[in-house]
Amino acid sequence: MMLHIPEVLNAGEVQHLRARLDVAQWVDGRRTVGSQGAQVKQNRQLPEDAADMPQLRRIVEDALKRNGLYFSAALPLRVSPPLFNRYEGAGREHYGFHVDGAVRATPADPGWMRTDLSATLFLSEPDEYEGGDLTVRDTYGEHEVRLPAGDLVLYPSSSLHGVSPVTRGARVCSFLWIQSMVRNDQKRTMLFDLDQTIQTLRSRHGESEETLSLSNHYHNLLREWSEI
Repeated sequence: MMLHIPEVLNAGEVQHLRARLDVAQWVDGRRTVGSQGAQVKQNRQLPEDAADMPQLRRIVEDALKRNGLYFSAALPLRVSPPLFNRYEGAGREHYGFHVDGAVRATPADPGWMRTDLSATLFLSEPDEYEGGDLTVRDTYGEHEVRLPAGDLVLYPSSSLHGVSPVTRGARVCSFLWIQSMVRNDQKRTMLFDLDQTIQTLRSRHGESEETLSLSNHYHNLLREWSEI
């Protein structure tokens, strides 16, 4: 499932992040990938030891924790610490098609996490730059993503994806990976659709025997499929 989640960050949070990131000292983004990724990656990233990194990460993490749509879609078990990247300059900076590594080291116990979902949180408005589309390739073709600042796109980490060359301006984003309580994407999508249907029925008609029955099925399926 690929999902656009609007307004994960509010305008004040975007402004604060950009104020810090626009004066940050960036490093070569190839430092954080393996040999395959380094062949197709040309961008810059905020170093993990940057003085502002803990605060910037906390803003993103707190925003995700309060977003119900994100939780319903991702069912997060482990989440990697957010990272930040920047693309700019006459078509030189881009990221060719690649697949994210299946596992990542994480500071949290047990030290490794499986990457079920990838997330890109946009921090630049679409008119601030040209090029720089995130393109995700799946069995239905290629999907180009270019979202307002503060919006997030969630997609399976198993998908081939890349970022087209930025030819004007600067594209600034945060990105991270999620290990879900439900490994299988199809099952996770079914649970998301069921949860959203329950929420819609409740908002229209209030609690009822029907919504109670659907909620029972939802939680029993989650109990059956979750890996915790």
